[in-house]
Amino acid sequence: MTLGIIGGTSLFGTKTEFLEAANEREVDTKYGTVYLIFTADAVFIPRHGKMRNIPPHRINYKAYLAAFKDLGVENIIGVTSVGSLKRDIKPHSLVVPHDYISLCSIPTFYDDELVHVTSGLDEQLRTAIIEVATDFDAAVITRGVYFQTPGPRLETRAEIDFIRNYADVIGMNMASEATLAKELELRYANISSVDNYAHGIIAAEGEEEEEELDYKQIVEAAAKNREKLELLLMKLIDALQYEK
Repeated sequence: MTLGIIGGTSLFGTKTEFLEAANEREVDTKYGTVYLIFTADAVFIPRHGKMRNIPPHRINYKAYLAAFKDLGVENIIGVTSVGSLKRDIKPHSLVVPHDYISLCSIPTFYDDELVHVTSGLDEQLRTAIIEVATDFDAAVITRGVYFQTPGPRLETRAEIDFIRNYADVIGMNMASEATLAKELELRYANISSVDNYAHGIIAAEGEEEEEELDYKQIVEAAAKNREKLELLLMKLIDALQYEK
């Protein structure tokens, strides 16, 4: 069973043990060309491109998911960087969301057809992630609602104050990937790397507000979870190979 993985800059920034046996190629789809890295057991797509410079609102999600479909990769894990909306979901933890909210426009393969797809995450893949994490004692939060915003800007304090009543983590990617995967009848689950508290969360709990975040700080924080993510993904690949 080949596993498809979409990851951000922290996961694909350097050649680590996770990617040391990987090769590179480009795949042409009807939605665009996709740069990917592959091994015998997995296909990796860097979410922000080979040069790691594609902003969230310009990511070609349709091409990414179409590439997996064309390659016959049916099981997809999205690894995303998120902000925590809850004080007890601390930075450097990992969350496996069970649902998501997106009130912004999500891309669709059905631009010219009247088709309604019931979105959702694949419970079998979610369970596999949780079981593997438990086996090597990774501290993973097994449920959570992911709220997607369009980016590229970060959210205002007022927006976070509203959103925190309905979700647990916030990011810019997962809902688009999960919805498109469902449209293509691919299985998709997510691992969210909690890299910071969202704007105003600490102050909302009566503590002193942290300095204003910028993108560079978020990337640096995400790198601290890389080793844990790599180990989890390698063990997940092994577990799925064992099951096939």
